[in-house]
Amino acid sequence: MADSLTRIILDKQDINRTLTRIAHEIWERNRGLENLVLIGIRRRGVSIAHRLSRKLQEIAGISVPVGALDITLYRDDFSEIDSQPVIKKTEIPFSLKGKRIILCDDVLYTGRTIRAALDGIIDLGRPMSIQLAVLIDRGHRELPIHANYVGKNISTTIDELIEVFLEEDDHIEQVIVIKGHKDGTQ
Repeated sequence: MADSLTRIILDKQDINRTLTRIAHEIWERNRGLENLVLIGIRRRGVSIAHRLSRKLQEIAGISVPVGALDITLYRDDFSEIDSQPVIKKTEIPFSLKGKRIILCDDVLYTGRTIRAALDGIIDLGRPMSIQLAVLIDRGHRELPIHANYVGKNISTTIDELIEVFLEEDDHIEQVIVIKGHKDGTQ
């Protein structure tokens, strides 16, 4: 995976340690995990949400429900991404009314994915609050969105791309930066 234009910024142990820290931060800021749920943005955000749920179970002994959100139809570039985009299933097996939601994603970049996710969540119910947890924040925001929980801030240029690989999705575990990507699109 690594070549002269690629560098590994997190390995398996780093990712585990980072998610453990985020889980502790979530526990500290949300004492008494009642009404707390985790919703992952498909694809890797769902894996991150499940991992955080397991870590919160270890820390607090409380099971935190997890849902999966597909944002394809909420994207502002929907007509540009593909003539027949693949729409995956949103699976949120609990009511959002009155819940404190931790929205989970792998990389925060322009903020457009999160904006789409917020629209999707609001269409499903009226939560008490929504917080954002991301593994990587690479900057370059186009919208006024920030994460409440950040695993690692990585300064990037526009022509770099951050790729997150998780065992559950990719059978490898690392975060890399690829230099020379034509537009830095996540």
